[in-house]
Amino acid sequence: IYKDIRSGDQLPGFIKKIREENKLDISLQAIGYAATEPNAEHIIKFLTAKGGKLNFSDKSTPESIYESLEMSKKNFKKAIGLLYKQKRILILEDAITLV
Repeated sequence: IYKDIRSGDQLPGFIKKIREENKLDISLQAIGYAATEPNAEHIIKFLTAKGGKLNFSDKSTPESIYESLEMSKKNFKKAIGLLYKQKRILILEDAITLV
């Protein structure tokens, strides 16, 4: 969970699994590819706001990615991969830039 939640909060969620005794595993983020496209668009908006350059790479810490983009490193890498395949960004050794 990448934000503070408290008992009684009402948030949209996604059912990951229905277990025995009708217990549910719930995720607050979309599962699989459904989360990648919104994350990619969030990165594009962030890049645009920062002048087209983001000083992140594969060596960036999960904490720094979360602090700036509020997403896990895993989701960040999926979104970056999608943007790279779409030829919307360039991945440099120490940064990501808009094309």
